[in-house]
Amino acid sequence: MGLYYPPIRYVVPTHEDGMLLKTILQKRMGVSRKLLSRLKLTEQGIMLNGTRVYISVKVQAGDLVEIRMEQERSNDMLPQPMELHILYEDEHLLVLNKPAGVIVHPTHGHYTDTLANGVVHYWQEKGWNYRFRAVHRLDQETSGVLVIAKNAYIHQHVSEQMIAGTVDKRYVAFVHGRPSPTGDIDGPIDRDPLEPHRRIVTPEGYPSLTRYRVCETYPSASLVELKLETGRTHQIRVHMLSIGCPLIGDQMYRHPLYSDQGLLPDAPERDEDSNGAVGSLDPLAATIMRLDGYMDRQALHAASLTLMHPIEGKTMVFRAPLPEDMKSLRLALAQEAVTSLCNTTTLEGEPIE
Repeated sequence: MGLYYPPIRYVVPTHEDGMLLKTILQKRMGVSRKLLSRLKLTEQGIMLNGTRVYISVKVQAGDLVEIRMEQERSNDMLPQPMELHILYEDEHLLVLNKPAGVIVHPTHGHYTDTLANGVVHYWQEKGWNYRFRAVHRLDQETSGVLVIAKNAYIHQHVSEQMIAGTVDKRYVAFVHGRPSPTGDIDGPIDRDPLEPHRRIVTPEGYPSLTRYRVCETYPSASLVELKLETGRTHQIRVHMLSIGCPLIGDQMYRHPLYSDQGLLPDAPERDEDSNGAVGSLDPLAATIMRLDGYMDRQALHAASLTLMHPIEGKTMVFRAPLPEDMKSLRLALAQEAVTSLCNTTTLEGEPIE
């Protein structure tokens, strides 16, 4: 790779003859003011028909406008070898299937073992110079599709799509209970004043909207698909808890029965005759504890993401398959459903073949 990334080009159409180059850059190519300021200071940042020019010049039909960005590196991040699950990559975008348990970007007190460390190492091994720019975030224990931009222009354009709501992000989650077949959860979200690291639904919060539909139902759980219309921290987890159907395995946003019955998060199962044993609990509480025991994290997966490619101008859909732990949960729920059906059949006096 040379000093610059490959140029982004625009050919002036006939109806834009005589327009200012600045207008072409901002209105047609979508260059932000911040990026435009950087390009003006770059030797080959703004070129018209192969020549460096001022943005105050007027263009003619057929002129070739090019912008070039200098290559960058994330020199503040320690490269670390890491297995990456790449869903798509070109010279502009890197799309990964993020595993659960991995933080996306270094944070205070957590500077290594993040996805960014692994991506930086991967790029350096390839001899490529890119700065790590995640377009969005996923919680540490959430798996699935994550989009990374390879330069400031691409990051700006995908971010604008996110803000405009034209990026379609779909999640799947296993939740306790059986919510209505479809629903919109319109509940403002803000920090919990008692526990600032948590979020709650509160009238004083920021507008938040989650749409969902139930895909599969089990005796005490459901598989739901969710679409975010806003992007608040922990939005899906907080909203599903607010309707009484928290995510299975979620350690932070647990079912209210944990508090109601004084259950410990890691309480071991004890003999049925023991005081406070699982068998002596309310049946619903016992079921909730059992289902949470199937997962080491919240059962939430970013299953797909649809966006418009900033350069190619085509709609692209990225999908990440269901991870193994959620596949195992689905199998366990299906087996429990069969067991429940068999027990019901036996109680009704019908033979089981």
